[in-house]
Amino acid sequence: MTTVEIEYCVPCGFLERAEAVQHALLTNFGEEIDELVLVSGDHGIFEVRVDGEIVFEKSEDTYDVDQITRDVRAYV
Repeated sequence: MTTVEIEYCVPCGFLERAEAVQHALLTNFGEEIDELVLVSGDHGIFEVRVDGEIVFEKSEDTYDVDQITRDVRAYV
């Protein structure tokens, strides 16, 4: 059972980024992901977690939807 969480900063306007990642992941892994959740946050957060493990974190990685998709592939 694979769960993906995308936590994004609401005040920063990261909703579009979160939706772009959500769309890419559901397009590529829709049948393999049991749950994909958008989690609202603040303080500049933008993280993608698979089963609790961080696979993308804005302060450490460059935002790239294709790279995030490749990183998630290892978990699904």
